[in-house]
Amino acid sequence: MDFKRTNYSSGAPLEEKVGYSRVVKVGPYVFVGGTTAVQPDGSVYGENDAYAQTKYILEKMIKCLEQAGAKREEVVRVKAYATDMSRAKEIGDAYAEFFKDIKPLFTMVGIAALNRPTQVVEIEIDAIIGSIKEVKKMTKVIRINPAQNQVVSEEFKDEYRLLGGRALTARIVADEVDPRCSALGVGNKVILAPGLLSGTKAPSSGRLSIGGKSPLTGTIKESNVGGTAGHKLARLGYKAIIIEGDTSDKTFVITISKKGILLLEAPELAEQGNYQTTQILRTKYGEKATIISIGPAGERGYTAASIAVTDMDGNPSRHAARGGLGAVLGSKGIKAIVIIDEASVLTTSDDFNQAAKKLAEALTKNPVSGQALPALGTAVLVNMVNESGALPTRNFRYGRFDNAAAISGEQLAETAAQRGGKCGHACMPGCVIRCSNVYVNAEGRHITSGLEYETIVMLGSNCGIADLDFIAEMDRFCDDFGLDTIETGCTIGVAMEAGIIPFGSTDGMLDLTRQIAEGTALGKILGQGAAVAGKVLGVERVPVVKGQGIPAYDPRAIKGNGVTYATSPMGADHTCGNALGHPAVNPISPEGQVQVSAELQTVCAAIDATGLCLFICFALGENPGQNLGYVADMISSLYDVCWQGNNVIGLGQQTLAIERRFNRDAGFTSAHDRLPEFFYKEPLKPHNTVFDVPEEEIKKAFP
Repeated sequence: MDFKRTNYSSGAPLEEKVGYSRVVKVGPYVFVGGTTAVQPDGSVYGENDAYAQTKYILEKMIKCLEQAGAKREEVVRVKAYATDMSRAKEIGDAYAEFFKDIKPLFTMVGIAALNRPTQVVEIEIDAIIGSIKEVKKMTKVIRINPAQNQVVSEEFKDEYRLLGGRALTARIVADEVDPRCSALGVGNKVILAPGLLSGTKAPSSGRLSIGGKSPLTGTIKESNVGGTAGHKLARLGYKAIIIEGDTSDKTFVITISKKGILLLEAPELAEQGNYQTTQILRTKYGEKATIISIGPAGERGYTAASIAVTDMDGNPSRHAARGGLGAVLGSKGIKAIVIIDEASVLTTSDDFNQAAKKLAEALTKNPVSGQALPALGTAVLVNMVNESGALPTRNFRYGRFDNAAAISGEQLAETAAQRGGKCGHACMPGCVIRCSNVYVNAEGRHITSGLEYETIVMLGSNCGIADLDFIAEMDRFCDDFGLDTIETGCTIGVAMEAGIIPFGSTDGMLDLTRQIAEGTALGKILGQGAAVAGKVLGVERVPVVKGQGIPAYDPRAIKGNGVTYATSPMGADHTCGNALGHPAVNPISPEGQVQVSAELQTVCAAIDATGLCLFICFALGENPGQNLGYVADMISSLYDVCWQGNNVIGLGQQTLAIERRFNRDAGFTSAHDRLPEFFYKEPLKPHNTVFDVPEEEIKKAFP
């Protein structure tokens, strides 16, 4: 192969006299010859200072590389010659400032002397143009302090390199947030972090983790969301966005693009719903822009407030809903984040692409992730869970709903087909599972995308409602106003239990949502979630753990979920470890539930760190060694490590340990790892079971 050779001179007279070049480029190969700390006037920079000379030399050499068309990131070998090896640490410290994230070959050799006695180091560099791994772009951490009008970019800490998503948000929260701080005060932060595999061709890998201290529970919190934000942030090179500082009564928009990050005042967006906010910002910044936003609930500090992310169609219908982090974002004055993505998918190796292809095949062949979920979405679970006797009905009084068929996945799919809606809708780029849906009303107008199992049950059977159209309109209200549908369904169920409105009353529910939106006294109470509403209304049967509403699986009939609700670092959260259908246990027996929950929580924490959708669990359960191996292979290829499945699981264990330590420091003990009293005392029909997993066993889940 013929390569063109080009010589580059620094202009030093000795180069011409003796016959050598400062830089030689042969095809894509660039070689920078031995360079010392000699300044243009002939003097030695930083005499006898190894650190200063190394830094000066490397700055010069990078300019030489750029002259030849190469970049710092394309350096593959560095050789340093030191006159005094006792100064090796100083040389190494300066070297690390330039190459710690790139990790080229590095050799240091001791020599007797250089040309001048005050010169202590000489360096050579080799580079190959085109050798940059695109993943190295995801190295930026941005800190935004709205109250101080500050935006600061920094390189991430080396110990964060193999952390992403939930693992990274947990670590930053633990490192930087006082566990006893006020969740809506100056000490709390909101961290947005794409997963380790986000921005790549890995299937279903665009999940975004949003973390902080929850104002709803007082615990650490990670809320996970689909949509288009995770991939875009990763492709633009952002490992984390940290929003911090004092509270602000202003309304801000953050814009993120290749050109950088801007913090802009936007008073015209105050108190706007998510749909109107999205329309205004997409009109201004383009239809391809991704919008992360909060509704009025977040601005008002409602602790049931969510954070919306636009989906593939530009609708603000994907939500980081649990834990009230929308209120934390609102406390900092942030109304919306606009991501203007002009970056391409991160380049990956053939090994990575092969592992990604095999995982995608495993997901599409699995009967759940490849057939049931694309056909009926998560609503496929309505009839299944109802039949198992675990469907929350009338504030968790019953486990079966007589009208479950009317709100089932089958009914949803039939309605969508008749009206021009859609099942098999992808909520994020590269999703091969496509469990979302597009629900339209009788006139064909978009209502929501999608209508999920948790929403259907908590705003449906839990409230005695069997009208899918009405549930969809309630979902639309929550998406627009910025509320967690699970928490809202729990809260309305508590209000019904209190006699504020009767079960099954659509008119009553509309009145309650009106009051929430208008901010009446009762509306403000309901906006704070089920625990607060229960206390104020004097209700004993309040389905919460650590202040967070229990999701749509009754723990008396799926006891592994009861263990998860009790022991999860985030309060009642099914996404932390859902034991539905687990083959190793009988769901209504206490036997084996603690071990199953602990294992599931570990796996879920690991998956949340990667940016992959939790529904890859179905393929992992089918062939864990093989399919988890594909995940490890992709991480290994992308980050130049040699991981196996146990390393991925170790990431989950590490994350849980960090989260539980934060909670202990916040004042939580094993006494808080407990379900509400009525689950232990009231038998649930049709199985007539109570939650009876022994507390001593539960304490062993995470000793």
